[in-house]
Amino acid sequence: MYILGLTGSIGMGKTTAANAFRHYGVPVYDADTAVHQLTEPGGKAVEAVGEAFSGVVKNHGVDRQLLGPQVFGDKAALARLEDILHPLVRQIQLEFLRQAAKRHEKLVVLDVPLLFEVGSDQLCDAIAVVTAPAYLQHIRVLSRAGMTEDRLVQVLESQLPDAEKRKYADFLIQTSLGKNFSLLCIRNIIEICKDQIGHKWSPRLKS
Repeated sequence: MYILGLTGSIGMGKTTAANAFRHYGVPVYDADTAVHQLTEPGGKAVEAVGEAFSGVVKNHGVDRQLLGPQVFGDKAALARLEDILHPLVRQIQLEFLRQAAKRHEKLVVLDVPLLFEVGSDQLCDAIAVVTAPAYLQHIRVLSRAGMTEDRLVQVLESQLPDAEKRKYADFLIQTSLGKNFSLLCIRNIIEICKDQIGHKWSPRLKS
């Protein structure tokens, strides 16, 4: 099974790229969805996050609007949150790989925004980085509800710079040249990866 890591800085179009892989029939693990599952009502991380950050649990789930101000701009607080979430997210990620191995998938994608930062790149046979010019990134991100210049700066400071990500990439998905160009690029990546021999993942692999 060939494992392709998919990453990209905020506003680069990574979510759209991940959906394109799904459209072409490639199973995609979504780290952001995993975090939502862990922090929604009844999620495995709710109690621990509530103990670490006062007043953020509402209706039995973590309220992101309440958690955000306690975390953004505070490296120590962010580290505490990551210490809670990352091990649980990794368990979900490994279970995704186990199930894919059981189905004898040829190719799977790990969609992880902080792929390099959390070390998930070490699981991958290759890395695809979604990228776009900085000016377009800023336009896209600042058009989002509730986003400000200051918050964008904080997010970018928490991520490996786009230029650094591109240095480690085996494939680049440029999203500034139109949807058709991006889709063609993704189709080519799929064809290349499916012809490769990847990790021999055991369905019984333990976390």
